[in-house]
Amino acid sequence: MGRTKEFDPDAALRVAMELFWRQGYEATSMQDLVDHLKLGRGSIYGTFGGKRELYLKAVERYVEDGRAGLLERLSAPGSALDAVRATVRWYAASSLADERRKGCLLTNTAVELPADDDAGRLVSADLQTMETVLTSALLRARAEGELPADRDPVGLARFLVTLLQGIRVVGKTSVRQRFLDDTVEQALRLLD
Repeated sequence: MGRTKEFDPDAALRVAMELFWRQGYEATSMQDLVDHLKLGRGSIYGTFGGKRELYLKAVERYVEDGRAGLLERLSAPGSALDAVRATVRWYAASSLADERRKGCLLTNTAVELPADDDAGRLVSADLQTMETVLTSALLRARAEGELPADRDPVGLARFLVTLLQGIRVVGKTSVRQRFLDDTVEQALRLLD
């Protein structure tokens, strides 16, 4: 009979997620995980698998947490176009407030592990989810007469997904304030 876990796997996963987010996949060693999770290697391997499997589970958790907020923001009652604008501004504001300049774990994964098929599937699936949620909000805005009829909601959603991920990358730089302020305002003009 197996031993009962003496730790909360969800709490440990969140600690691992924060560590990977702060340091990146390659820079995080198994010893770093042991030290930060305060677990033995056997417990980590037995619960999550190796470092790579733990990383992928951490990215999945990050995606689950982030997309719930995005869906809530963009499907709330009221002006759909205002919700899209507020979302873009929120991405920029949160990137500017990120003192550690961690960026987005999903974007960091795309940049750090471009050849990893499993990581690539997670990134692609999340980008497609973002596209779907934004397209839905833009379709609603067009149906309500907020977005001009000649605007392509799918094309705009894809543009915004790319913009939001770019915001996270630029948010990691020393020129972020200057670039993000101008970029956000230029991008939002496309919605008028």
